[in-house]
Parts: sequence; C-alpha cells; structure tokens
Amino acid sequence: MIEGLVFGWRTAVLTVAAAVILPIAVGLWTSFYGRTAARTMALLLLVLVGVFTPWLIGFAGAYDKWRWLTFLPVANPLWAPPLLYLYAHALTRGRWPVRGWRHLIPGGVQFTWQAVSFALPLSLKNAWADLSLPVTGPVFTLALTISFLVYGLATIRLLKAYRHALAQQRSDDARFALRWLNRAMVAAAVLAGLWTVYGLWDAIAPLGYRGLMGLYAGLAAITVYLAIESWRQTRVAYPTLEALTTVAPSPASPARDWGAQGRAWADTIRREGWAAEPELSLTTLAAKLGTNTGYLSRAINEGLGVNFSTFVNDLRSEAVAKQMDQGATASVLTLALEAGFSSKASFNRAFRNRFGKTPQAYRAGAARSPQVSDRE
Repeated sequence: MIEGLVFGWRTAVLTVAAAVILPIAVGLWTSFYGRTAARTMALLLLVLVGVFTPWLIGFAGAYDKWRWLTFLPVANPLWAPPLLYLYAHALTRGRWPVRGWRHLIPGGVQFTWQAVSFALPLSLKNAWADLSLPVTGPVFTLALTISFLVYGLATIRLLKAYRHALAQQRSDDARFALRWLNRAMVAAAVLAGLWTVYGLWDAIAPLGYRGLMGLYAGLAAITVYLAIESWRQTRVAYPTLEALTTVAPSPASPARDWGAQGRAWADTIRREGWAAEPELSLTTLAAKLGTNTGYLSRAINEGLGVNFSTFVNDLRSEAVAKQMDQGATASVLTLALEAGFSSKASFNRAFRNRFGKTPQAYRAGAARSPQVSDRE
C-alpha cells in the first residue's frame, strides 16, 4: 500500500483487465504466424490499455497525490479505429496498405499535444489545463466519433469483400469469416456512441472519475475480448484476398450450357466423394475435374446460380441427409464431420440453407427437399 493511494474495486477491475491484456500483447508481438496482423493487434491492445490507464490510476488517487501526472500522454484513443482497420487489412491481405502509417497521423497529433502539455512546468500546466481542456476535449471527442465512423465503414467493406472472395474459392470459408471481429465491431460501435455521449456530457457538466466508470469498464471488457480472440487467430493461416480473387480466365469457346455442365460435374463430385475433403478449394476441385478454375466457376455461378462454398456445402449436406435416410445411427456432428464440415455451426447453417430445416428436424422424418443436381 502506497501512502495516499486507495486501491478500491474500480482500480482492481481495470488492473485485472490490464493484467490479462498486456501478456497477450507481448505474445502477439512475438508471434511467428501472421506477424503483421499480430503486431498491429498488439499495438491496438496497448493503445486501449493506455486509454483506460488514467482511470486505473485516477481511481486510486494518483492524480491527487502527484499533480504533475496531468496530461500523462498514455490515453490516445484516436489511434484505435485506424489500428483496427489496419489489423483487418493485414489479416486479409497479409500487409498494411501502402503508406498505411499515414492513418496514424491524427493519433500522433493527439499524442504530441499531450506530450508537450505534460512537459510544461507544474504552475503552467494547471493553468493550461483549465484553459485548453474545455476546447480540446470536445474537439478530440468529435474527431474520435468521425474516426470510428470512417474506419468502421472501411473495415466492414473490407470484410465484406473478403467473405465474398472466400465463398467463391473455399468450401471451408466459415473458418476465415472473422465473425468474431464483427461482434467486436458492434460492441465498439456501441461503445463509440456511449463515448461520444459521455464525452460531450463531461465537457458540459464534468462527471468525474466515478461517473465515467461504466464507460471504461466496458472498454476494458472489449479489449480483453479482442486480446483473447486475436490470440486464437494466430493459429489460423488466412488466405489473402489477392490469392482468393485470382481465377483463371475462361478461354474463348462456343456457347455452352453451363447449367448442364454444372450438374454433370456435381454428379461426378458426388460419385467420387470429393466434397468430403474439409479444405476443398476451387483450384483443387478444378484440377480433380480436369478443367480450369474459370470454367468451373462459371458452371457453378452461372449454371447453378450459387457460389462455390454453397455448392460444396450443399453436396455435403446432401451426403448427411442420405446417411439419415439410410438410418445411420451416428450423431449428427459425426455425420457432418465425415461429410467434410469443419464445425457444427457451419454445418447447421448449410443444412438449413439446403433443406429449409434443422438436421434434427430432418432426421425426425421431415420431407426431403430437391437435390442440388435438380437446380437450374
């Protein structure tokens, strides 16, 4: 116990969160796989811990004991939105965008203002705080709101393009869909809204440390979630967007019935059982069929009216349904894994999409839907 400091439950909550996050950030920085994305997330985690650090020490009374801590340059939230975007970019493209460091300039301006203010003599610092904070507080809050909006939309567009490319090239696209990042972004959007409201409210009628505890506890919780989930992603080798969007062009040829070609290839795949390969890709399947990715893609997209992921997962769902029709007694999960699905969640979504009902309902004797091979 340090004299003059009080370590209450508020400080304890934020300290526990920091104790969870910081070791993961160190682990991400030294990660071997997906190094650019992992290091970007490590920086983001450090920024977010820095944002709630003034409250962590403030609840303990550090600012009352050591007045010179005013303007301590650790809380720089303007770095958070671009770092989240850069993380998603590095995860899906394997790198930052060209001159990606420019996205960090606004946060650098905020840090520089804090650092210069922090270096002032104490007598000047107090006067400068009274003069500048009523102005800079709302300005930085508005800038943060705009940043959340701009980079949030940019990240959503990037993830949408990535998922579309995955569905055209991979049958195991659910493994790389980054749904956890969507959940984190929804939570961050809610937090950003609250942050804006709290920030404007605090600028008009200061709430004090206790009044802002809910906001910073929420920030700490989201940061812990980001840390844990991003650490799990270091085990996954994400295909890059460039690799996914590289499809061989279809050579010029006489008009073909792509629907008939797609159904013929579907029959071959059923007969050979190729859909049971969990990591089946457009390139791999084209090689097995003795064609190129351009022809196969046209037969599936134009001929059958579905993307590659839906095509393969429909075939897998049919294989499970056939096993159920024949009275298989194995569990639904076992049948799904044997058919090539990588998880129960992805199987349930695909089966419902194919048959319009859950696997359990189908097994109970519900009427069976038409087969993929009957699609026009």
